Amino acid sequence: MTGTPADGPRPAASAGARYPGLLEKLMAAVRPEFRVEVFTVDQCDPVFGGPPCRVQGCERVARVRGTCLGHYNRWKTQGCPDIDEFVATTQPTMRAHRPVEGCSVRGCHYGRRGAGLCSRHHTDWLAHGKPDVHEWVAAQPEVTLDGLPLCRVSYCHQWAEGATQLCQSHGARWRQAGRPDMDDFVLACDDAIPGYERLRFGRLTTHLRLEVQYAVQQRREEGRIRTPPRHVQHLISAVADSGVHSLLDWPEELWRAYGRLAKPSASQARAFAVYARRQVEDLHYGRGWKVEYPRDVWRLRNLGIDSRWARVRFDRIPPPWLKDLAKRWARWQLSNGRSAGQVIRGSGSIARFGAFLAQPHIAVDELGQLTREVLECYLAELQVSVGDPRRRGVIISLTNTFFQAIRLHRWADLPADVVFYPEDYPKRTEQLPRALAEHVMAQIEHPDNLARWEDPAAGLVTIILIRCGLRIGDALALPRDCVVRDADGAPYLRYDNHKMKREALVPIDEEVEAGINAQRQRVLDRSPEGACPYLFPAEKANSNGQRHYADTTYRTKLKRWLQACDVRDERGRPIRVQPHQWRHTLGTRLINKDVPQEVVRRILDHDSHAMTAHYARLHDSTIRRHWEAARKVNAHGEAVTLDPAGPLAEAAWAKQRVGRATQALPNGYCGLPVVQSCPHANACLTCPMFLTTAEFLPQHRQHRQQVLRIISAAEARGQTRLVEMNQQVADNLDKIVNMLENDDCDGEQPAEAADAS
Repeated sequence: MTGTPADGPRPAASAGARYPGLLEKLMAAVRPEFRVEVFTVDQCDPVFGGPPCRVQGCERVARVRGTCLGHYNRWKTQGCPDIDEFVATTQPTMRAHRPVEGCSVRGCHYGRRGAGLCSRHHTDWLAHGKPDVHEWVAAQPEVTLDGLPLCRVSYCHQWAEGATQLCQSHGARWRQAGRPDMDDFVLACDDAIPGYERLRFGRLTTHLRLEVQYAVQQRREEGRIRTPPRHVQHLISAVADSGVHSLLDWPEELWRAYGRLAKPSASQARAFAVYARRQVEDLHYGRGWKVEYPRDVWRLRNLGIDSRWARVRFDRIPPPWLKDLAKRWARWQLSNGRSAGQVIRGSGSIARFGAFLAQPHIAVDELGQLTREVLECYLAELQVSVGDPRRRGVIISLTNTFFQAIRLHRWADLPADVVFYPEDYPKRTEQLPRALAEHVMAQIEHPDNLARWEDPAAGLVTIILIRCGLRIGDALALPRDCVVRDADGAPYLRYDNHKMKREALVPIDEEVEAGINAQRQRVLDRSPEGACPYLFPAEKANSNGQRHYADTTYRTKLKRWLQACDVRDERGRPIRVQPHQWRHTLGTRLINKDVPQEVVRRILDHDSHAMTAHYARLHDSTIRRHWEAARKVNAHGEAVTLDPAGPLAEAAWAKQRVGRATQALPNGYCGLPVVQSCPHANACLTCPMFLTTAEFLPQHRQHRQQVLRIISAAEARGQTRLVEMNQQVADNLDKIVNMLENDDCDGEQPAEAADAS
């Protein structure tokens, strides 16, 4: 191959000689409806068509801001006024399809040349010295010529001039267009559909024409991406000028860099060029492992893997021996159902390891040269280049898994000391769940805000995420029939837990079930034949109904909804919410409500108790923070201080938790060690181990009133012993209440303690 993208290399051999059998495959694959010189796009076409222009009476396809390109350009020419007002007031017909104005002289139907006059009257007007044109026209006699031929353009009622059989205006347009075939020009003028809404393959050779037509046919059948015909026509013109015999003559990189396709404005045409080449390549060479495995960049769609990840790259792994092992590892992972994302991360880790081995001071040329010393140097390199311990740990783990696979399957002889030990992994700090504050959740769950969702499907997704705790990918991929019932008739949401690779169930309430039923009906109304298997089908480029709601689409709408609802955090700042935070919020809420940890694990469908224990740790930390912040008073009304940072803080908290569990008191907590028995029985208010806080003030006040009534009655009856027994309790209650009430009045109680009470 010679030349550059700008001038275009010229293959020496024809496409038939270079790619035997491809022409026959194209002839068999391209259907007659696409094998035409001019492909007329139906406005209702789900891929190449589109909705009608918003301008009433305009039959063109809306392309930009709900208008056709003609009205969009008119809107820009007028200074971009309010689009709704423009749509309501502008004319539906375009300037090129309006009747041409004729000469201003009465009875004259020749086209205008200047000053509102035809050529003959304009010459006479100039000969009279350019008088006032209105007075001059009024003085002219009416033209009474009859039987003159009209312009060939159907909507034009002006007289034809010369041999063109066109009026003055249309004749000028014909000459400006390069004097095309007259019949084609007249047909284009009569057609209300602009030329850029058609695909014209006439400039292409037979082989190239079939290749582009095949790509157009495939794009239509996929029904995923809306493609305006003008971008395909841009590609057709570029291919015609390139001089190639087949799209396969140039690699993808060369098509991307080719002159007119490399411009920023040609991004969609450039993308379609790459798409067309891939389609022809698939047709010629086929699909599957036989085709993809030798490549340095695997195309997952050719392996039958439907994923948002398009490729697995091995071209960044310098050592060939390491690249071969990485390919083998990736193929084994994909064959065993590993996700594409996990395989891509693994290949990326091996690429990083390979780049390290290729450094001159390392220079490992074969697998047998790997040693523990090399791995230690790699760990030191990662410590410098990868600052995040979590990310560094993932890289080490994936590389170690790669070593284990080599040994397990005996792909090569790996030295025994080539392994990462647990001590090699960076220490990972446990992070708290990213649950949203209840202040934020109160705004999000407010009925008025939930009613502000413009898209009911996105609103239902939000409710499911909040109440069921699904991951965003699982929620968007819910099947249309996702509600099942148990023997008691209780509804459950059935979904596919893609992370654990299993079906899961979560209980739902009647409101969620009603929302799902309403959404199911909307899907059936959109696709009465029931072709769409998803509860949340994609809104665009989904004519066959086989695509579900995109993650990016929901996130974009979520961001707009939060802005519209003006949701703010406790500091008054606009909140940013990630959908996965609702899963953390549900887990934290359930734990805080003392739902058993095993129940929470089943609701969230965790694979291990350690994952659910993450939320339980937050619950314990929250309670402890409130306990430490609250003022604690003993039975004598004396303040008790516990230092949260002191050496006995952990032991004191453990003791307090045991006390809560073993001594259920209505007005405080027992501070007695669990190994001792209480000698005071029901006399807790005279017990030196008694502790209480402001949250029990109502009980203390009520208890004091009861004790005072008992003392009054005992004094009236002369029961001195009973008075003495209760007077100590009353005195202690007075001290406790006064101390706790003064604490409230002084404002010394921390906010966390106030919330806890």
